Amino acid sequence: MNISHETDLKLLRRSIALAALSRENGDHPFGALLADADGNVLLEETNSCGREGDRTGHAERNLMTAASKRYDQRFLATCTMYTSAEPCAMCAAAVYWAGVGRVVHGMSERALKALTGDDPENPTLDLPCREVFAAGQREVIVVGPLLEAESAVVHEGFWTHQ
Repeated sequence: MNISHETDLKLLRRSIALAALSRENGDHPFGALLADADGNVLLEETNSCGREGDRTGHAERNLMTAASKRYDQRFLATCTMYTSAEPCAMCAAAVYWAGVGRVVHGMSERALKALTGDDPENPTLDLPCREVFAAGQREVIVVGPLLEAESAVVHEGFWTHQ
Protein backbone atom coordinates (compact mmCIF):
# COMPACT_ATOMS: atom_id res chain seq x y z
CA MET A 1 0.00 0.00 0.00
CA ASN A 2 1.24 3.46 -0.87
CA ILE A 3 -0.49 5.40 1.89
CA SER A 4 1.58 7.84 3.95
CA HIS A 5 1.05 8.62 7.63
CA GLU A 6 -0.20 12.10 6.61
CA THR A 7 -2.81 10.52 4.33
CA ASP A 8 -3.85 8.16 7.14
CA LEU A 9 -4.45 11.15 9.42
CA LYS A 10 -6.31 13.09 6.73
CA LEU A 11 -8.64 10.17 5.95
CA LEU A 12 -9.13 9.38 9.63
CA ARG A 13 -10.20 13.00 10.17
CA ARG A 14 -12.68 12.55 7.30
CA SER A 15 -14.14 9.52 9.10
CA ILE A 16 -14.48 11.66 12.25
CA ALA A 17 -16.30 14.29 10.15
CA LEU A 18 -18.63 11.53 8.94
CA ALA A 19 -19.28 10.63 12.58
CA ALA A 20 -20.24 14.25 13.23
CA LEU A 21 -22.56 14.13 10.20
CA SER A 22 -24.12 10.94 11.55
CA ARG A 23 -24.82 12.69 14.85
CA GLU A 24 -26.23 15.76 13.05
CA ASN A 25 -28.59 13.40 11.22
CA GLY A 26 -29.87 12.08 14.55
CA ASP A 27 -27.85 8.90 14.72
CA HIS A 28 -24.99 7.49 16.75
CA PRO A 29 -21.73 9.40 16.13
CA PHE A 30 -19.72 6.95 14.04
CA GLY A 31 -18.37 7.21 10.50
CA ALA A 32 -16.22 5.08 8.22
CA LEU A 33 -14.76 5.21 4.73
CA LEU A 34 -12.95 2.90 2.33
CA ALA A 35 -9.86 4.02 0.44
CA ASP A 36 -7.84 2.28 -2.24
CA ALA A 37 -4.10 1.62 -2.03
CA ASP A 38 -3.33 5.17 -3.17
CA GLY A 39 -5.62 6.83 -0.60
CA ASN A 40 -8.49 7.61 -2.98
CA VAL A 41 -11.85 7.51 -1.18
CA LEU A 42 -14.12 4.88 -2.70
CA LEU A 43 -17.08 4.73 -0.30
CA GLU A 44 -18.31 6.53 2.82
CA GLU A 45 -20.88 5.44 5.40
CA THR A 46 -22.38 6.64 8.65
CA ASN A 47 -24.21 4.86 11.42
CA SER A 48 -27.84 4.01 10.62
CA CYS A 49 -29.02 2.37 13.86
CA GLY A 50 -31.38 5.18 14.80
CA ARG A 51 -32.55 6.19 11.32
CA GLU A 52 -33.33 2.67 10.16
CA GLY A 53 -34.03 0.92 13.48
CA ASP A 54 -31.31 -1.67 12.75
CA ARG A 55 -29.05 -2.16 15.75
CA THR A 56 -26.48 -3.77 13.42
CA GLY A 57 -26.37 -0.57 11.32
CA HIS A 58 -22.90 0.45 12.45
CA ALA A 59 -20.99 2.65 10.00
CA GLU A 60 -18.28 0.02 9.54
CA ARG A 61 -20.72 -2.83 8.91
CA ASN A 62 -22.70 -0.66 6.50
CA LEU A 63 -19.47 0.16 4.70
CA MET A 64 -18.39 -3.48 4.45
CA THR A 65 -21.78 -4.51 3.07
CA ALA A 66 -21.53 -1.84 0.37
CA ALA A 67 -17.89 -2.67 -0.37
CA SER A 68 -18.43 -6.42 -0.65
CA LYS A 69 -21.29 -5.87 -3.09
CA ARG A 70 -19.20 -3.55 -5.24
CA TYR A 71 -15.62 -4.92 -5.16
CA ASP A 72 -14.03 -8.36 -5.21
CA GLN A 73 -11.91 -9.68 -2.34
CA ARG A 74 -8.64 -9.44 -4.25
CA PHE A 75 -9.16 -5.69 -4.68
CA LEU A 76 -10.45 -5.18 -1.12
CA ALA A 77 -7.30 -6.83 0.24
CA THR A 78 -5.41 -3.76 -1.05
CA CYS A 79 -7.85 -1.29 0.57
CA THR A 80 -7.99 0.45 3.95
CA MET A 81 -11.03 1.13 6.09
CA TYR A 82 -10.80 4.34 8.14
CA THR A 83 -13.14 4.55 11.08
CA SER A 84 -13.75 7.11 13.79
CA ALA A 85 -13.63 4.43 16.50
CA GLU A 86 -12.15 0.95 16.69
CA PRO A 87 -14.44 -1.59 15.01
CA CYS A 88 -16.51 -3.64 17.44
CA ALA A 89 -16.41 -7.43 17.20
CA MET A 90 -19.32 -7.46 14.71
CA CYS A 91 -17.73 -4.83 12.50
CA ALA A 92 -14.29 -6.42 12.70
CA ALA A 93 -15.85 -9.69 11.54
CA ALA A 94 -17.50 -7.82 8.65
CA VAL A 95 -14.09 -6.37 7.68
CA TYR A 96 -12.60 -9.84 7.80
CA TRP A 97 -15.34 -11.47 5.71
CA ALA A 98 -15.39 -8.63 3.16
CA GLY A 99 -11.64 -9.09 2.72
CA VAL A 100 -10.33 -5.61 3.52
CA GLY A 101 -6.59 -5.74 4.24
CA ARG A 102 -6.05 -2.78 6.56
CA VAL A 103 -7.93 -0.81 9.23
CA VAL A 104 -7.02 2.62 10.63
CA HIS A 105 -9.11 3.70 13.60
CA GLY A 106 -9.56 6.59 15.98
CA MET A 107 -10.45 5.97 19.61
CA SER A 108 -10.05 2.46 20.99
CA GLU A 109 -12.96 0.22 21.89
CA ARG A 110 -11.82 0.41 25.54
CA ALA A 111 -11.87 4.23 25.47
CA LEU A 112 -15.30 4.16 23.84
CA LYS A 113 -16.60 1.83 26.55
CA ALA A 114 -15.29 4.19 29.23
CA LEU A 115 -17.02 7.08 27.45
CA THR A 116 -20.41 5.40 26.88
CA GLY A 117 -20.55 3.49 30.16
CA ASP A 118 -23.68 1.38 30.42
CA ASP A 119 -25.72 3.40 27.91
CA PRO A 120 -28.23 0.89 26.49
CA GLU A 121 -27.78 2.41 23.03
CA ASN A 122 -24.16 1.25 22.88
CA PRO A 123 -23.38 -1.83 25.02
CA THR A 124 -19.75 -1.71 23.92
CA LEU A 125 -17.68 -4.89 23.95
CA ASP A 126 -14.19 -4.57 25.39
CA LEU A 127 -12.72 -6.75 22.64
CA PRO A 128 -9.97 -5.20 20.54
CA CYS A 129 -10.34 -5.73 16.80
CA ARG A 130 -6.79 -7.10 16.69
CA GLU A 131 -8.01 -10.06 18.75
CA VAL A 132 -10.90 -10.70 16.37
CA PHE A 133 -8.56 -10.56 13.37
CA ALA A 134 -5.95 -12.77 15.10
CA ALA A 135 -8.56 -15.55 15.28
CA GLY A 136 -8.83 -15.55 11.49
CA GLN A 137 -6.82 -17.23 8.76
CA ARG A 138 -5.56 -14.12 6.99
CA GLU A 139 -3.85 -10.97 8.16
CA VAL A 140 -5.65 -7.69 8.62
CA ILE A 141 -3.25 -4.85 9.44
CA VAL A 142 -4.48 -2.53 12.20
CA VAL A 143 -3.21 1.00 12.80
CA GLY A 144 -4.56 2.76 15.85
CA PRO A 145 -5.73 4.15 18.04
CA LEU A 146 -4.87 7.48 16.43
CA LEU A 147 -6.32 10.94 17.13
CA GLU A 148 -8.20 9.61 20.17
CA ALA A 149 -8.95 13.06 21.59
CA GLU A 150 -10.29 14.29 18.23
CA SER A 151 -12.32 11.10 17.86
CA ALA A 152 -13.90 11.57 21.29
CA VAL A 153 -15.11 15.14 20.66
CA VAL A 154 -18.06 14.05 18.51
CA HIS A 155 -19.33 11.89 21.41
CA GLU A 156 -19.39 14.72 23.97
CA GLY A 157 -22.82 14.92 25.57
CA PHE A 158 -24.29 12.21 23.35
CA TRP A 159 -24.40 9.23 25.71
CA THR A 160 -26.55 9.24 28.86
CA HIS A 161 -23.49 8.18 30.90
CA GLN A 162 -21.81 11.56 30.34
